[in-house]
Amino acid sequence: MKLEHFIESQQLNDELILEFFKKADELRRTSAKEIYGLLERKILLSLFYEPSTRTRLSFESAMIRMGGKVLTTENAKEFSSAVKGESLEDSIRVISKYTDCIVIRHQNEGAAKIAASISSVPVINAGDGGGQHPTQALLDIYSIYKEIGRLDNLKIAMIGDLEHGRTVRSLSYILGKYKSIEIIFVSPEDLRMKEDIKDYLGRHNVNFREESDLNKVLPEADVVYMTRIQKERMNLERYNSARGKYIINSDNFWLIKPSARLMHPLPHTDEIDLSLETEQNDERVAYFRQAENGLYIRMALLNYLLGD
Repeated sequence: MKLEHFIESQQLNDELILEFFKKADELRRTSAKEIYGLLERKILLSLFYEPSTRTRLSFESAMIRMGGKVLTTENAKEFSSAVKGESLEDSIRVISKYTDCIVIRHQNEGAAKIAASISSVPVINAGDGGGQHPTQALLDIYSIYKEIGRLDNLKIAMIGDLEHGRTVRSLSYILGKYKSIEIIFVSPEDLRMKEDIKDYLGRHNVNFREESDLNKVLPEADVVYMTRIQKERMNLERYNSARGKYIINSDNFWLIKPSARLMHPLPHTDEIDLSLETEQNDERVAYFRQAENGLYIRMALLNYLLGD
């Protein structure tokens, strides 16, 4: 199987996931001098209609480290011809002639798939509304493998805004490929995981359940995957109702077993409230290592799509 675009997690199989893991590990070990030149004369366009820090900068850093060039727009929703009413389709028809690869984040679910259907170069989905964020899921599963040492026989708690969380949706799709997986969904009543993901997990024999008591779940999880309440995707009343309902702090962090890992796609707000000392010294806190892993996974992906 050869990917032409990377739009959704379902495109991955076990063999390709392992290939990305191996390449990411190889790139991590290789000197900067040896890496530089892998993508020489290649151009990456990061086309972001929504804000981003880690995703955009890690893609751009990955491209530059491998000798490529970057064209970027941090806020295409306001600083592109979209303001003038140009359609996404027309933008992609033109932009794809200027670059060798497009990394797109868009506020509308399905936008990346539309872009891929029109583009003359590879398109990578960096998040489409409440749809998917497949490169985040790939770096998440890579992080789980590096931290826990296995991908089968895992119990994973996903906590927070599961209705709008494209990261947990994409990760759920990947977890469906492994054996003896159990997912525990913990969320406010009106922010539960959508039925399409539950149907998918059911078809792939993944056990899941929904809980409301975070402290009940923490001692049994191998991976505690926290997410923020997405203020930008709901009205203020709904946000205030959900905010602060699920928090990991010094009062309940001790419930997480020593072998487990606390992960988060970041940015985190008040759903994690741990001291700097704990974040720096407790090996259970994995989310900054998780973010670093994103650089190497995205290097591996760009090398796969653009390398000779």
